[in-house]
Amino acid sequence: MHSLTQEIQGFSKQRLRKQCTRVTTVTGRKLLERRSDGGGGGEQVEEVEELQEEEGGCGFVEDTSLDLQVGVARPFLLLASQDAAHDIDTLRRFKVSHVLNVAYGVAELFPDQMVYKTLQILDLPDTDITAYLEECGSFIDQARDQGGVVLVHCNAGVSRSSSIVIGYLMLREKLSFDDAFSQVKLARPSIRPNPGFYQQLQNYKP
Repeated sequence: MHSLTQEIQGFSKQRLRKQCTRVTTVTGRKLLERRSDGGGGGEQVEEVEELQEEEGGCGFVEDTSLDLQVGVARPFLLLASQDAAHDIDTLRRFKVSHVLNVAYGVAELFPDQMVYKTLQILDLPDTDITAYLEECGSFIDQARDQGGVVLVHCNAGVSRSSSIVIGYLMLREKLSFDDAFSQVKLARPSIRPNPGFYQQLQNYKP
């Protein structure tokens, strides 16, 4: 009879099925993100596909708790998940006037009350995140110059939005990658740019 210790020692990552997360957007679209171990010490999104019907053969993890934590990178520059971006009380509490949506398939809920800019960016390591920094930077500048507050969000507020905010600090404030990353991590501890974004930003020379 195997002891629990032996079972744990004999456990192999390879025996795990790839993690799949099903996302239903507010517009009713069903997306499936498949994640795999990135080999570099973190998981990465392998693909995102649109579901036409119910899919089987994959273990789903449904997270029903809302993530309303808002990271304040600068007084005019916030980052968060789509939950915070869809919560009008949170938006009002942080005096958000502009919303930069860099998620895929996430709707703008309050177009009459906020100024929106939407760029549908896939959270994939081979997406060129730096190609979006100038356009995003201009929108953030617009909010700042108008005395407003801009919330940058993606789906989870972990990879795409954090990469944009890190890139903005490098672009506009000439911070090094390490300094920008540390400041954004301090503002929102859950951030984790995917391995491709991380490397692109490390090599980014504004």
